[in-house]
Order: sequence, then C-alpha cells, then structure tokens
Amino acid sequence: MSLTFYYAPMSTASMTDVVIHELGVPCERVKLDLKGGDGKKPEFLKVNPNAKVPAIVHEGTAIFESAAITLYLGEAFGVEKGLFPAPGPKRGEAMKWIVWSNVSLGDAVRRFTWNTMPWTGPADEKNEKAGERAKGDIAAHLKILDDALAGKEYLLGTYTLVDTHLHAFTDWIRSMHFDFAPYTNVAAWSQRCGARPAYQKVMSAGAHG
Repeated sequence: MSLTFYYAPMSTASMTDVVIHELGVPCERVKLDLKGGDGKKPEFLKVNPNAKVPAIVHEGTAIFESAAITLYLGEAFGVEKGLFPAPGPKRGEAMKWIVWSNVSLGDAVRRFTWNTMPWTGPADEKNEKAGERAKGDIAAHLKILDDALAGKEYLLGTYTLVDTHLHAFTDWIRSMHFDFAPYTNVAAWSQRCGARPAYQKVMSAGAHG
C-alpha cells in the first residue's frame, strides 16, 4: 500500500493528519515550506495544481481538498474500523457534515479571516462590516452544530471521522478567540474529541514538525 501525505506547519493539513492517525494508516510524510515556495514547485503542482496542502497520493492517484481526503480515506480505510459508515443513509449523513464544514462553515470563516486577520491580505482590502457579518454567520453555524449535537456524544452517535474533521475545523475557530460558552453541546463534544489519543499526538508534535 502506497500513501503519501503532503503537509505544512500551521495549516489545514492538521485535520488530515489527525484523520490519518485515527485510522492508523502508514504513510510517507512530505513536509512543505509553503512560504519558501515548495507549493509552487513543478513536482508538487502535479499533485495539487492549487499549490496548497493537504494533499495525498494513494496508489498513484493524487487527491486534494481536505474534505475530499477525509471522505476518501474514510471510505478506503475507515469502514471496517467503525470510523466511517458503510454505503447508505448514514454515509450520506457523514458526507453532509464533512462538506458542510468546508463549504458553509468554511465560507464564513474565510470571510471573517480575510476581513479581520492581518496575515490574510493587505489592510486596504479589508472591510470591517463584512468581517462583522461573517462573525455573525459563524455564530449561526455554530448554533446549527450545537443543535445537531443535542442529546448525542458525537454527530453520528458514535465517534467517526466526521467528528475528527469537524472538530479540527472548530478548534481553529476557537483559536481565533470565539466564545464557545453559548454552545454547550459543541463545547462538551469538543472536549471529548480533543481528548482522543490521535488528536493529542498531532497537537503534541507542535507545528507538524
């Protein structure tokens, strides 16, 4: 089995890193210095023409976008381990939440960071009102997640890669000093996800060293 994982410190590759650790899948790890231009080198652009991480190559096939990677690895390695649903309605529910995290929640987060964070772009391209609107949209999406977790320990009942993926995303939001106190279900779920050995191992490794 040939699996290569391309990652970079302080990037969204962290969620893929935790997914791989949860699955216990051996892989070759390739660390990229994106600021140093590794992402735009011809050999990596063949893997991901978007010049971004995470990306994987499994049995010669390149896959990029974190949601697609989680779905693929879940289907390939997670079903027998109980970490991803078999084909059917439960699989659809898993797909729904993973895509939601990157598209619906992700869009709000991208708009918020672009308009409020100094590292995302030039100051003259930022819009305070757009940033506030995006912050409100993030809050609305966290309420959706909080409602979905009512009466459950995990989104699909038992722990799956859906929780792995979405928790990594919400933990990034928490690092931006969002107050999770109003979302008691999310806060409790986040503690459970954060206590898992795979997550602890990735976080203890620091910036993916």
